[in-house]
Amino acid sequence: MKLLNGGELTEFIKERQAHQVRALIQAERIKPKLAIIVCTHNPVVDTYVALKQKYGADILIEVEVHKIEQSEAMGLIQALNQNPDVHGIIVQLPLKDTAQTDEIVNTIAPEKDVDALGTSATYDAATPMAIMWLLAGYNVDVQKKSVALVGQGRLVGAPLKRMLEASNVPVQVVDADTEHPEDILLHSEVIITAVGKPGLIFSDMIPDNCVIVDAAVASENGELKGDLADDVYERQDISVTPRKGGVGPLTVAALFDNVIRAARQSK
Repeated sequence: MKLLNGGELTEFIKERQAHQVRALIQAERIKPKLAIIVCTHNPVVDTYVALKQKYGADILIEVEVHKIEQSEAMGLIQALNQNPDVHGIIVQLPLKDTAQTDEIVNTIAPEKDVDALGTSATYDAATPMAIMWLLAGYNVDVQKKSVALVGQGRLVGAPLKRMLEASNVPVQVVDADTEHPEDILLHSEVIITAVGKPGLIFSDMIPDNCVIVDAAVASENGELKGDLADDVYERQDISVTPRKGGVGPLTVAALFDNVIRAARQSK
């Protein structure tokens, strides 16, 4: 088994980003700042917010966390839009009332929408960008391979599908409406899954010598898990993201790449 360790790649990216931030601070007098809006009490959300705070501190980007009620979100976003010291704004999803998601994320000014969730977003979404970085970092040429994408969620699946198709990579999508999904998966050289359902994909659904990227995150009994069942990790012929440290670290790195771009463009 070959592990696709995003954590290792992240260290190289972090070093480059720290250099970029120091240059912005010293040469341009711009101190990049990210504002995170949190409207839920959720262990998965808390974990990701903490990771972003630590990453930001490591590369000298200030991360400001606002824990508020969902009813206050749009007013706060509008204030942050007008604050020249804030370069990036994200709303940590999921929200309690998911029906408001589109309205709230579209309140973020496009030039500060570093999570790329709004309809006018100008940046690439962080997790899809991280997946592309991971595959490139391990020399997986998706343009020469058959690719299956499991899930079409707004955070990962849908934007990743657009990103792959924009690069002329044909993608077969597997979702809840797909009959006999194993027929697609067993004929795919690369499988990318981002559903958030632990144990969704078993070893017998995966072909020989496959490359598998598990970008899903779900909480099961207080533990964060992806879509891959345990028996997948018993395979020796595949290349796969580890249970922890696969796409996640690169997703955080990709988000901060957007924050740095937003800060640079604000001058």
